[in-house]
Amino acid sequence: MAELTYHAHASYSLSDGSHDLLFDPFITGNPLATISADDLNPDYILLTHGHGDHIGDAVPIARRSGATIIASFELANYCEAQGAETHDLGIGGAYTFPFGRVKLTQATHSSSITADDGTIVYLGNPAGIIVRFDGKTIYNTGDTGLFGDMALIGRLEKPDVVIMPIGDNYTMGIDDAVEAVRMIGAGTVIPVHYNTFPVIEQDPTEFVDKVGDLARCVVLKPGESVEL
Repeated sequence: MAELTYHAHASYSLSDGSHDLLFDPFITGNPLATISADDLNPDYILLTHGHGDHIGDAVPIARRSGATIIASFELANYCEAQGAETHDLGIGGAYTFPFGRVKLTQATHSSSITADDGTIVYLGNPAGIIVRFDGKTIYNTGDTGLFGDMALIGRLEKPDVVIMPIGDNYTMGIDDAVEAVRMIGAGTVIPVHYNTFPVIEQDPTEFVDKVGDLARCVVLKPGESVEL
């Protein structure tokens, strides 16, 4: 059975005992992280977009562990230029890996990193990630605002689990995230991307209350795991 372990902010791992996937590994410099980047040895690293609080430790982990980074074209090329093995995908494109199928979806956000000289480096379109893993379909919306095609994604992909931000300011807040839960129709929802910094402080119990009977809402503390 697949197990999801939350690493704080928007980072988590998926494991089925044979494959280990790591998502958006912002560990170093994350005030809520309970582990070190050196503790993580994934087979694959999946990135939603290029902001520092998502690309995080991806390249150092990939170079050390030999993991393949899966990301959008520009972001994958950026990581490859730093010595990581990569597999690039386009929005709407899918590919079947040894662990299962990965598809990128749209996300309403941005994707860039600030270079040492202060210039902004564009890293392609932000994305959501749909993974078929150990018999489950898991939809990571990525950092995004609410958009109507979430209903279409839900109808076509039929996710069992959706992982979505609730922090507001940079992404959906609680009320828009509840509407996203309604549109997507997944049985389980896991909120992320909140309380890491003061500007995205939220009470997850408010989200749970507002989701109500729409879905099973699982709130994880950093370091906690749940079987999917």
